[in-house]
Amino acid sequence: MHCKFFLVSVFLGFLTIGEEMSPRCRCIETESRRIGKHIESVELFPPNSHCKDTEIIATLKESRKEICLDPTAPWVKKVIEKMLINKTP
Repeated sequence: MHCKFFLVSVFLGFLTIGEEMSPRCRCIETESRRIGKHIESVELFPPNSHCKDTEIIATLKESRKEICLDPTAPWVKKVIEKMLINKTP
């Protein structure tokens, strides 16, 4: 009985260590196709201690689904430029 408890504890310990060491990026895959007219809103997440990548997450109008956008796609760059211009006071 003590052996099973020990093995479970060790296993959970490895899982915890693995989580702390892994990046916490939200975007695993990105979309580079033009979907601009389907976008409700866009959020920009700059690189940080949990994720080295800039993440751009769009929420779609009809489905409310969140999609990660490719920050290197020209049309995405234009969306971000417009977003930054509109936020400037």
